[in-house]
Amino acid sequence: MAAAHSAPMAPKQFLELNGIPILVHALLAFAAVTRVNAIYVAVRRTEMERLQKQIDDYGFAGKVYVVEGGNTRQESVSHALQALACSDEDIVLVHDSVRPLIEPAIIERTIEAVEKHGAAIVGVPAVDTIKQVERTADGAIISTTIPRERIVLAQTPQGFRCDLLKKAFAEAEADGFLGTDESSLVERSGTNVFVVMGSPSNIKITQPSDLELAEFYLKTRSSRQTMPAREKH
Repeated sequence: MAAAHSAPMAPKQFLELNGIPILVHALLAFAAVTRVNAIYVAVRRTEMERLQKQIDDYGFAGKVYVVEGGNTRQESVSHALQALACSDEDIVLVHDSVRPLIEPAIIERTIEAVEKHGAAIVGVPAVDTIKQVERTADGAIISTTIPRERIVLAQTPQGFRCDLLKKAFAEAEADGFLGTDESSLVERSGTNVFVVMGSPSNIKITQPSDLELAEFYLKTRSSRQTMPAREKH
């Protein structure tokens, strides 16, 4: 089993959250799941040395491996897939390294869902009204309102049996298809992908305000874990 990540843009994964790099927060969560036996992280060539140092500093040596990423998420994950040795029935998890607050329990539920269905992603229900639009020269025009109960917002990890994922990537490469995530490739390949309930705190760090929100969630999580139990009488 392996977790792979693509990071073609600015190295936000190296920003610190509570004094620990964002990527390391994610690695700690995956390392805490006993069924995860190897983690492959794809980064740009210029960041490989820095990442290797963090792996050594935080005691991940022997479990976390660095591979060179590509120009897109799809290319980076493809590189990681090529680097790992997995049998057809092994489970591969793909996670955004800029989602530092993933919980081990959600990772475990994703693994269980893949065992049962072959493919599963983490997602949360949409809370806002969703509008489909058409683009015009004067701006967007609403074409329809999509029922919220039919919408989920995709998160990661996304998990798949190794043979299904490799087949989907091979077909996408042959057809020149570029998907937005791994699930889109597997869906295109004809496999049903199930949804595992995620968490609002499993946010993706894309701008400075996201760091502030992540710090809030982290403090809230820490206070829950340290809160003393109330004695019953």
